[in-house]
Amino acid sequence: MKRCLSLPLFAAVAFLAACSEEKAAAPDPVPLTEAALSHYCQMYVAEHGGPKAQIHLEGYPAPLFFAQVRDAIAYLRSAEREAPVTAVYVSNMSVAKSWDEPGASNWIEAGDAAFVIDSDAKGGMGAPEVVPFADRADADRFAADRGGRVTTLGEIPDETVLSAVEFELPGEEKIR
Repeated sequence: MKRCLSLPLFAAVAFLAACSEEKAAAPDPVPLTEAALSHYCQMYVAEHGGPKAQIHLEGYPAPLFFAQVRDAIAYLRSAEREAPVTAVYVSNMSVAKSWDEPGASNWIEAGDAAFVIDSDAKGGMGAPEVVPFADRADADRFAADRGGRVTTLGEIPDETVLSAVEFELPGEEKIR
């Protein structure tokens, strides 16, 4: 007589097998190229100053790039994502050449960064920026010079990245 595994036993074996598999390694960051387009606005990322971000999604061959770190964090906080996130990298402003040249390959994991929020810094798209640093002392100096406070990725308030932003164009009234 042929015996079959009962459904509960089969489920338990499948669960244990899944638990024993190692989590897939996060993909490495991708150097920023002149052809990289910002996810939300589809503008060339490299044409905008300030720190950048890239988000890797499960099953996607290339990351989503963001012209502003603020926009990438808003994407992470959004319920509307195309796939599970496998890695998030941000520009390391501790080693950036300048605000206008944050670097093409100096990425750090967002979870390891010290972020300055509520400063006077405006990102590549003109909105208030969330500025990442690998070195907490650099973040502290930036906050002392430009205002704001230093925080971790998880401590950034939703309203910092999800609230409406007023833009002031030269010769125009504020646009909200």
